[in-house]
Amino acid sequence: MEKITASDILELSSSAVPSIVQGIVDHQQLMASGGIETPLRICHFMAQLAHESAHFRTTREFASGNAYEGRKDLGNVQPGDGQRYRGRGLIQTTGRANYREARDDIRKIVPEAPDFEQQPMALEQFPWALLSAVSYWRRRNINRFADRDDIRAVTRAVNGGFNGFEDRERYLRKAKAIWLAESTPTARNPTLRPGDCNDAVVDLQNELVEAGYRLWVDGHYGDHTKEAVLDFQARHHLTADGVVGARTWAALRASSD
Repeated sequence: MEKITASDILELSSSAVPSIVQGIVDHQQLMASGGIETPLRICHFMAQLAHESAHFRTTREFASGNAYEGRKDLGNVQPGDGQRYRGRGLIQTTGRANYREARDDIRKIVPEAPDFEQQPMALEQFPWALLSAVSYWRRRNINRFADRDDIRAVTRAVNGGFNGFEDRERYLRKAKAIWLAESTPTARNPTLRPGDCNDAVVDLQNELVEAGYRLWVDGHYGDHTKEAVLDFQARHHLTADGVVGARTWAALRASSD
């Protein structure tokens, strides 16, 4: 499995809060229990979590949950169930029946896991916030959609519809720039350094212009281009060394999509 670092998560969402970043990093090995181990599966999983958790800023739904009151399809059959079983965890587990299902499934992996039906707020804490998402992903066999890179099917399985689809797509592009970026230079993403002068530098400068930098596109990797690259790398939590490698290329192309 690809190791997920704090820098990776911040590159995916710069507004991610430290507690969630650390929770994912510390407990990422749990993703293996859901078969979320290939780069493409990780990309789809992390993209969906980024959207569902409001950019890795919360493990509890912002809304009150009153909209779910009386929803028998969610198992909400007792007064107050809507608020009691509002969305929690990184994938926003919602409804009494889903809390019960998460409990029963997670206890197969961690027998001492809390009874989420009796202690619903436990899903806001790690490792349960992450493990509930992994459990949901595995129980619904979402990997089969991720393996064929079908974001519409993945989104439908997670959301039941297509709410926030454009945001999910944007996060998937960013995730691919992180975990699917090629590790070796190619004709499309040659490694560039200050002082280079060639057509690839023209491509770099055009990408930087698309990203909002004011540059003269002349094919020469001079001081102004270096300043823009360093700023871009720092903003995207990349190694700010002025060397344009595969991950910088991927981040540039993702930002201009």
